[in-house]
Amino acid sequence: MPRTIFENIVIQVYQKEDYFPFCQYTSIRFFEILFFEAGSGEILINQHRVPYQGGALFIFIPNDEYTIEVKEATSVRTIKFLNKFFMEDPGPHFQEQRKAWIKKIETIFYGSSREQCILFSSKKEKISVRALFEVLYNEFEDQSVNSDQVLRNSLEALLHVVSRNIHDSRAGLVYSKAQEMVNYIHFYIHEPDKLSRTVLAEEFNLAERYVSQYFKKHTGLSLKKYILNHKVRLAEHRLRFTDLSLAEIAQELGFTDNSHLDKTFLVYKGLTANAYRMQFK
Repeated sequence: MPRTIFENIVIQVYQKEDYFPFCQYTSIRFFEILFFEAGSGEILINQHRVPYQGGALFIFIPNDEYTIEVKEATSVRTIKFLNKFFMEDPGPHFQEQRKAWIKKIETIFYGSSREQCILFSSKKEKISVRALFEVLYNEFEDQSVNSDQVLRNSLEALLHVVSRNIHDSRAGLVYSKAQEMVNYIHFYIHEPDKLSRTVLAEEFNLAERYVSQYFKKHTGLSLKKYILNHKVRLAEHRLRFTDLSLAEIAQELGFTDNSHLDKTFLVYKGLTANAYRMQFK
């Protein structure tokens, strides 16, 4: 089996370093997970300083820039998904798995802040992340093995653990009810049945007739408008960074068909979805 997936990611390990060079993959990186195993210092993320220590995990998205300022010798593991990771045909056996990855990554994109580390729900979760990084790095380094399937399964497990802890971290923070509703929408955007007024009223202890009014009062947008805005934002990312067809994007995000997606983009962006995609080719 060819090692095609290996060409579209970069896995790096640094042990007890006092200095880290600027990330050379920033311009071609779609998504990155950075895990500090040991050490302490500060990480400068888009000009915002955040302290780190062993066990901290950060997420970076396109155009994020960061530098690491070390106080105590630091060990880091990182995996970078390059732009072309979702832009090349992965073959029929990987199509559905890749779609599931995209959904998990979207959850991570909009469920986390690059200005804070992801909080793990337990020490066991940290151990799991480190073990998965270890497997990924070993498979990535050993060019003699045909381990594409092992890498895929390990990546899927890692994304699952990270997305699960983003949800747990979010739940552990003190938010206003409106912010909790926003977070909930982001997490369940692919499950429209969980975004009805009836379900939201029960979930957030509100009268059903008051859900939309409460949401608009605290966010400035109606519930329906906010959900549509978020779907358009997700469609933008898919059009820019994946090779999914317009039909696939429309279906997965709950648009009626290609025409519905195009009309929505025309209203929001002033051009059709396909024209939006073409300007990034």
